[in-house]
Amino acid sequence: MTNIDLGLAGKVVLVTGGVRGVGAGISRVFRDAGAVVVTCARRPADEGSDVADLEFHSADLRDPEAVREMIDAIVATHGRLDVVVNNAGGAPFALAADASANFHSKIVALNLLSALTVSQEAHRAMTTGNGGEPGGVIVNISSVSGHRPSPGTASYGAAKAGIDSLTQSLAVEWAPAVRVNSVVVGPVKTELADLHYGDAEGVAAVDATIPMGRMAEPADVGRAAAFLASPLAAYITGAQLLVHGGGEKPAFLSASTAENKH
Repeated sequence: MTNIDLGLAGKVVLVTGGVRGVGAGISRVFRDAGAVVVTCARRPADEGSDVADLEFHSADLRDPEAVREMIDAIVATHGRLDVVVNNAGGAPFALAADASANFHSKIVALNLLSALTVSQEAHRAMTTGNGGEPGGVIVNISSVSGHRPSPGTASYGAAKAGIDSLTQSLAVEWAPAVRVNSVVVGPVKTELADLHYGDAEGVAAVDATIPMGRMAEPADVGRAAAFLASPLAAYITGAQLLVHGGGEKPAFLSASTAENKH
């Protein structure tokens, strides 16, 4: 693939949940673009991971004080914060009627409220410093679960719908200094794909439901985030970029007995 200069060299980029899965893919793309990548998660990268050498902060993003301390530490070390990618999140499968109120509350806190907390602290850093050049970019990693039924992960889907609404509101409030966009992600083939979709046959079956014929790779999400963070997207804010391979093939097509299927 031809390398394109995204204008991210030397930019200080925080990727939350940036040491595994989709987050690691995002971190790699920004690193390869020349950015100074800082990661955070509950625990560091696994030994031998190719992102283990990146600066790492252990933080509970649901704790506003911990988030403030982390952002302050990043600015103290690097003198600025240019980009935040709010990627941390996730949810185990749990039917809505069976899961406890506490479970739902924790899922919403992790997938929605933590992104708001990080964004607030990032906005503070981006607009009060950055070497006399106030401004920055926030990219929220959202999900197709926020735009279609999400059985088994209802609170997660609701939180991701909230992320996209939050993105639009913050974009209006914080323009023109800070741009805010979201990447709406479909199924991604990570190291946990077998856990989510079963064996290789199950993964292949999911691939077949997507018009592009495969799930996303973490780097696909990373490239979308890097584009939105770059000067190439200087006029884009409040937007939702769909990274889902065309979505899902309509169920009626496979169910139809017509000879000429569209």
